[in-house]
Amino acid sequence: MNSKYVRDAVTAGLTSLREAGIDPSPALLESIATYIELLLRWNQKLNLTTIRDPREMVSRNFSESFLAMRWLQDSGGVLLDIGSGAGFPGLALKLLLPSWKLILIEPNTKKCAFLSEAARTLGLSEVRVERARWQDLQCGVSCFTTITCRALGDHAELIRWARERLAPGGRLILWLGARDADEISTLGGWNWERVTVPGSRERVILAGMPQR
Repeated sequence: MNSKYVRDAVTAGLTSLREAGIDPSPALLESIATYIELLLRWNQKLNLTTIRDPREMVSRNFSESFLAMRWLQDSGGVLLDIGSGAGFPGLALKLLLPSWKLILIEPNTKKCAFLSEAARTLGLSEVRVERARWQDLQCGVSCFTTITCRALGDHAELIRWARERLAPGGRLILWLGARDADEISTLGGWNWERVTVPGSRERVILAGMPQR
């Protein structure tokens, strides 16, 4: 797939980026295109994503990741992304949060190699890729400003784990289905905010802050 096709697809995806609250600069659009080109090349041998169309990558991968920016500011922090896979939402958010430290947790060795190569290709600093399960991550309490996770099960266990590891005022942000969001929203000890993904009834982003 040639570069012009990818860049035209990114330009065609401007509406979805703006629906996510992002007014993309030319530099951001170029980074997104570079990311997609790399992802498509790696995806030929490694199943990083089932989405193959660049325009859909913009709307499903980048725009849905960028929806989390309503809870984030580029004033510095530490973002832990669990089960990073192809880098969404964590590596995509790093494009908008250059001053943040980013830790990507991914148990698959080959996917870790992709994440490291993507960070290098995009010129991103303060990115650490950890080959591990999140349950095995060695860290103390109050380590992270934000924890993100997309399409991962074991929500109850993750929520218990995250509570102790979020810094005061920190948030856990989850990309998940509406039914799971309904169940999680009833959990005590958290203040939850919910956003439905534009154009979808079933895909939801849920952001929670522990009650202290």
